[in-house]
Amino acid sequence: MRVTVVSPDAVAAFERHLRAERGRSDHTVRAYARDVGAFLDGAGVVEDADLRSVTLADLRAWLGTVARRGAARSTVARTSASLRTFFRWCEQTGLVEHDPALRLAAPRRHRTLPPVLAEQAAAGLLDVAATAADDADPLHLRDRACLELLYATGIRVGELVGLDVDDVDLDSRVLRVIGKGDKERRVPFGVPAADAVRQWLAAGRPALVTTESGPALLLGRRGRRADQRQVREVVHRLLREVPDAPDLGPHGLRHSAATHLLDGGADLRMVQELLGHASLATTQIYTHVSVDRLRRSYAQAHPRA
Repeated sequence: MRVTVVSPDAVAAFERHLRAERGRSDHTVRAYARDVGAFLDGAGVVEDADLRSVTLADLRAWLGTVARRGAARSTVARTSASLRTFFRWCEQTGLVEHDPALRLAAPRRHRTLPPVLAEQAAAGLLDVAATAADDADPLHLRDRACLELLYATGIRVGELVGLDVDDVDLDSRVLRVIGKGDKERRVPFGVPAADAVRQWLAAGRPALVTTESGPALLLGRRGRRADQRQVREVVHRLLREVPDAPDLGPHGLRHSAATHLLDGGADLRMVQELLGHASLATTQIYTHVSVDRLRRSYAQAHPRA
């Protein structure tokens, strides 16, 4: 197989396309660019060759190579997505006449049910955070607000730390959230989360705010916008104080919120909107979580199970 030397300008243009036109995150852009670069290097880039010589068989062979090297199925699937996206862009920009990746399939990912907290454990976690906040320490007030918002809304940790003060409407109890692809959505939250945020804004944030704080809702010890690492540490630390609770991160609270909503009778499409999923199929995994929990409960309780 002969492929063209893709210039740094072309690669940079592809990355700009992913960011500006596809709305992909920096993490995704780096991963896609790395996958494409690995394919070009592994294929043996030759001077004066042409991308038009790449065939579907070449791409399938490369996925086989990635798999034989021991990559996880999820990595092979992402590599397939990277190559499909790259060659579709090549066709759109005239680098190739026909997209060789048009029929490139990816291995099915193993569908694993995300771990979730039982409702009692979730309540216990929030009780731990509330008890810690009784000392009025600014960071403890922030931690409680973080956990209440994560569980009440199911938002991603990146969405949480990206919130500004003006994104929170405490009267209506609604968050303005900027999700993947810079898509905006409105997410409601309950009274406990509203109370936690009010206490943070009244007694916690003013004690930490500095000239570097800007409009950020959640702040770190030095007054800068809190980051995802800090929130993850908080969730892991406080969960250790909840008996028999699994060690989950912030995304585990997102899974738990979705599962508990569905267990409570929420409509699947409503949960899809709350979570900001582009596809209903992504949300449907939480119905499997609920059924799995129901099956375990049945097996433990029913005399003829």
